[in-house]
Amino acid sequence: MRRTSIVAVALVAAISSTALAQAAEQRAIDPAKSKAQFSIQHIFVEHVTGTIPIQSGVVDLPAGSVIPVRATAVLDATKFNTGDSDRDGSLTSPDYFDTKKFPTWTFTSTKITPTGPGSFGMDGVLTMHGVTQPEHLDVTVRGDAGHPVYRAVGHIDRRTWEMKGTRLDPVIGNVADVTLDIVLK
Repeated sequence: MRRTSIVAVALVAAISSTALAQAAEQRAIDPAKSKAQFSIQHIFVEHVTGTIPIQSGVVDLPAGSVIPVRATAVLDATKFNTGDSDRDGSLTSPDYFDTKKFPTWTFTSTKITPTGPGSFGMDGVLTMHGVTQPEHLDVTVRGDAGHPVYRAVGHIDRRTWEMKGTRLDPVIGNVADVTLDIVLK
């Protein structure tokens, strides 16, 4: 009897989750108003900052809610920009991100957990440089259900992405702080 009850509860939860996802409105990310930024320590003292354009993406929102049930974003790694063309050339080369071979990075949520009235944690997978790894983002929301604006913050350890690197690796930080500002169409 207990096993039947557990199976029934799990089945109801799965059906409810599926129904909620199906009832969600799919909203496109506005690439012209959205951006991804990063910062990483360089030469032990300074921080290198840069941007990577958000090419596309969708956020699935239940009616009347700012907390999504699903989200995906695609970044255009070929337009990586730190403001230094030599550095950008090195970062987009086969030594690091190899953007000719891997021109986009894709983040897809796998679990979204509300953490407050205007915030949630988003677990997902990031595919970058031909490797897919789990990542976590802490997200805050401004605005209302009609026009939510999101800020997602995370940390990416560059050592886990199978990049060759160069002799300068010892003076580059290992963890990049990443911020995504997302506006929906």
